[in-house]
Amino acid sequence: MTTVRTLDVPGARLRYEVRGSGPLLLVMGSPMDAAAFAPLADALAGDHTVVTHDPRGISGSALDDPAQDSTPQLRADDVAALLDALGAPDADVFGSSGGAVTGLALAERHPKRVRTLVAHEPPLLELHPQAEAQRAATDDIVDTFHEHGVGAAWRKFMVTAGFDVGGEGDGAPGPRQQPSEQDLANSARFFAHELRHTTRYLPDVAALRAGGAGVVVGVGAGSRGLSTYPVSLALARLLDTAPVEFPGDHGGFLARPAEFAETLRKTLAAQGREPGR
Repeated sequence: MTTVRTLDVPGARLRYEVRGSGPLLLVMGSPMDAAAFAPLADALAGDHTVVTHDPRGISGSALDDPAQDSTPQLRADDVAALLDALGAPDADVFGSSGGAVTGLALAERHPKRVRTLVAHEPPLLELHPQAEAQRAATDDIVDTFHEHGVGAAWRKFMVTAGFDVGGEGDGAPGPRQQPSEQDLANSARFFAHELRHTTRYLPDVAALRAGGAGVVVGVGAGSRGLSTYPVSLALARLLDTAPVEFPGDHGGFLARPAEFAETLRKTLAAQGREPGR
C-alpha cells in the first residue's frame, strides 16, 4: 500500500509517498517526480520503507513563488525536512540524474542524515572534460526553450546529452509522446528554473569525504555515450571509490526496475551502514 502525504517547507508544499516496510530508503530524481520511480519503489518495498517525492515546483509539490529557482541546496533542505517529518534521524538515499545532485548536496549540508548515498549518473557538467562547451550547450538549450518552447528544447537536450533520439534506449528524463499539461509544466520549470543550477553544481569533495556518509557513484551499463558517464567516473575518482554499474542507461530504473532494484540492494548491503549510526 502506498500512502500519499504533504509537507509544508519554506516556500513550498511537498507531495511525497511512503510504501513498504524495513530500513528507510529515499528514492529521488529531479525533475523526475515520484511517479517516475513508482516501479522501482514497488520493487524495493518488500524489504525497505521507500519514500519518493515530487521535487519543489514539480507535479504535486506547489511553490509559493512559481518564479523561484530550484537549486540543489534548496532541494537538499527539503529532503532533510522530509526526514524530520518521518521522524527519522537518517536514511539511505538513492538519487538519479538531478536527484543524484540533490543527494550530493544533502550529504554535504546534512551529513549525519545520510547513511549511504547512491548517486546514479549526476549531471555534474563542470567535471566534464569539455566543461566550457557543455556550459555553452546548456545555455543554448535554455535559450531554445524561451524562444521555441518545450519540444524544441527537449530535442536539443537529448542530442546534447548523447541520447540516440531515433533509437530505443531506456529513456531520457523528458516527457514521452503526447505530453500531458503537467508534463509540459514540469518541463518548462526544468528549463527555466532548474537545468543551469543542477548542471553547474560543483560538489565539495572534501566535505563529502569527511562527512561520514558513504557515497557510491552509479553508472549505467548502456550509458557510455552519454554526457553523464564521464562526469560520473570523474566524481568516483575524486572520491577515490569504484563506480557501480547498474542495468540499462540513464533511465535504467524505468525500463528494468526489478534488475535495477536488485543491484541497488546489493550496493547498499555492501556498505553495511546501520540505521541511526
